[in-house]
Amino acid sequence: MTVRVRFAPSPTGMFHVGGARSALQNWIFAKQQGGVFVLRIEDTDAARNRPEWTEGILSALDWIGIARGSYEGPYFQSSYAGEHRAAAQRLYEGGRAYYCDCTREDVQARTGPQQRGYDGFCRDRGLEPGEGRALRFRTPDEGETVVVDLVRGEPTFENKLIEDFVIARGDGSPVFLLANVVDDMSMGITHVIRAEEHLPNTPKQQLLWDALGVKPPIWAHVPVVVNEKRQKLSKRRDKVALEAYRDEGYLADAMRNYLMLLGWAPSGDREIVPWSVIEEEFRLDEVNPSPAFFDEKKLRAFNGDYIRALPVEDFVEACRPWLTGTETIAPPPWQPDEFDPAAFAAVAPLAQTRIAVLSEIVPNVDFLFLADPLIDEAAWAKAMKEGAADLLDAAIVAFEALESWDAESLKATLEAVGAERGLKLGKAQAPVRVAVTGRTVGLPLFESLEVLGRDRTLTRLRVARVRLV
Repeated sequence: MTVRVRFAPSPTGMFHVGGARSALQNWIFAKQQGGVFVLRIEDTDAARNRPEWTEGILSALDWIGIARGSYEGPYFQSSYAGEHRAAAQRLYEGGRAYYCDCTREDVQARTGPQQRGYDGFCRDRGLEPGEGRALRFRTPDEGETVVVDLVRGEPTFENKLIEDFVIARGDGSPVFLLANVVDDMSMGITHVIRAEEHLPNTPKQQLLWDALGVKPPIWAHVPVVVNEKRQKLSKRRDKVALEAYRDEGYLADAMRNYLMLLGWAPSGDREIVPWSVIEEEFRLDEVNPSPAFFDEKKLRAFNGDYIRALPVEDFVEACRPWLTGTETIAPPPWQPDEFDPAAFAAVAPLAQTRIAVLSEIVPNVDFLFLADPLIDEAAWAKAMKEGAADLLDAAIVAFEALESWDAESLKATLEAVGAERGLKLGKAQAPVRVAVTGRTVGLPLFESLEVLGRDRTLTRLRVARVRLV
């Protein structure tokens, strides 16, 4: 038997990080088993679907390493509507489903304190198909449904507690539960690996598999992903869009490493590991069923570690979209002809140790490529206190006299200027840093001045000095 897994997102919004985690788990499992990864776009919610959301799913999968052409699909659920309707008809003709004309208000009016959902009112009325009549599955009255789950063991559900659920609406269109089952049957899916939130639907789907005469797949319900308050991650409340993290400057390797840790851990006391190790060691039966905390701070730290581990030339290339702008990343505050690749390459090793996401590269290096620095007024007020004018005057004179414009000479010169005024280097360099870069923090000052050059440095010091008059 060839293992076949599927990832079946709906194109109704940005790509959820929890979905990305499930996609990676399916991808690795299929690869380990020599199987097939199937991508199915569940696009039957026509009112909410947009073509750009589908492209967003494909692009996001590309980014995390599940590249187009390396999997089967994408298939579109809407293309299988005929098979969905045919399955519903087979269930009706076989006595496993019946028509119901109860409205929602009717059901609610008959629901008592001990009644769960629909009460089976139309079970034996023998209604024929008709406008506004929904098709309900006839759930067995006795027995239980056992779900064999690689993560959760064998959850057991009493059939008498499962209502006769709707499988086709009053207009004849099959609902998600049935469509999902029929699609999995049609595509030969052997293992369904998905989030825990789908577990309540699983006994209903397993009953449908049985009623349609096909052996159900092996299930694996991985833990739900939660926020710091242990609430399920919500698109309305939490930062969950994979594209947002990508466009902020998270590395794909860091993101997928972190996502795989949501409910699972590699061997040994380690978390940051090569993808090849994850592909080799990941096991579904080792996944922790407890909710998995998506910790943005930890992810950010992960990403910083990955950035620092890059070869400098790769770091330079990774920063390029933020230095030049793309369709999804806003252009930087300088003009294209103001960007100097050589200057950036000179400071890249310094910046690489100081940023946690690639988007932070812009405020760290903008002083190199703008005609005038972007002054942070709070930083100016903090640095340009009493004595700043005198220090700037002395620094200008001392820097003008330097024979060699290099970081070591600049540091020694400003250190001497500060010492003459009873200031340690940290205090002496604050007015100079703000005058030249616009900020109180940033790249190492003297290396920055070396790359900026004598003329531009002195010009900015003089402009700052005039402002202090």
